[in-house]
Amino acid sequence: MNAQVNTGRRPIGIFDSGIGGLTVLKEIRRETPHEDIVYFGDTARVPYGTKSKETITRFSIENVRFLKGFDVKAVVVACNTASSLSLEVLKEKFPEIPVVGVIEPGASAALLATRSGRVGVIGTRATIASGAYETCLKRLEPTLQVYSQSCPLFVPFVEEGWLDGEAVMKVARTYLEPLKNFGIDTLILGCTHYPLLEAAIRAIFGDEVTLVSSAEETARQVKVLLSPLKDRRLEEPVVRFYVSDEPEPFRALGERFLGVPIHSVAKVGDYFREDLAGEPTRV
Repeated sequence: MNAQVNTGRRPIGIFDSGIGGLTVLKEIRRETPHEDIVYFGDTARVPYGTKSKETITRFSIENVRFLKGFDVKAVVVACNTASSLSLEVLKEKFPEIPVVGVIEPGASAALLATRSGRVGVIGTRATIASGAYETCLKRLEPTLQVYSQSCPLFVPFVEEGWLDGEAVMKVARTYLEPLKNFGIDTLILGCTHYPLLEAAIRAIFGDEVTLVSSAEETARQVKVLLSPLKDRRLEEPVVRFYVSDEPEPFRALGERFLGVPIHSVAKVGDYFREDLAGEPTRV
């Protein structure tokens, strides 16, 4: 399979279990506007947060192998679950390319934001069970009080395009009111899908709680990491989108989130060995 975008223009690779990683893509585009990007959403196997560490690690390895087919110069694991459970394995297995996760950038941003030292974390079951955010936060500042809550229905809501409404608010209150009672002043959205539910989350906490998405900090880290490999072309950059299930739901919701048209999303099949026919999208 020859999946290189262009032998002279190495893109950044980004993968997520679905559409949530577009929050990271959006910020990377803002920080590195001249870079080509290849985005893969593993929509056939979403959600990752209910699966075992072994399964998530296997999926993540397959995703990186797919992106390596484009001769990417770095891979961004735009998935908190994959970052928390498979990042170290990916770094060991693919030492030839930088692999960047979203946990440490998000934790660092929360540490800067908190005033009281009481930080909440929401994420998938797997991310919360891993304790990755708590471990990272405690390493950065041992005196922090960290309160965690899994929100397993949030990812399916986002994947279905349910971003508001009575059902979403009822579930959000069930998940989030215990954290509110702890008196947190900062909340880490520990899943890249969750910023799409920011309005619902904000309705529970109001303006007194700072919501932290790891996307902005991850993008800044990518910018610094790739500064020696910065693409200084004057041509308009290209973004390619691939998914492992039906493209249209991803395209429709992705346009709503990015605020720009997504002209083409290509579906790739079993272990991503299909011939790729996706056209580039300019965003």
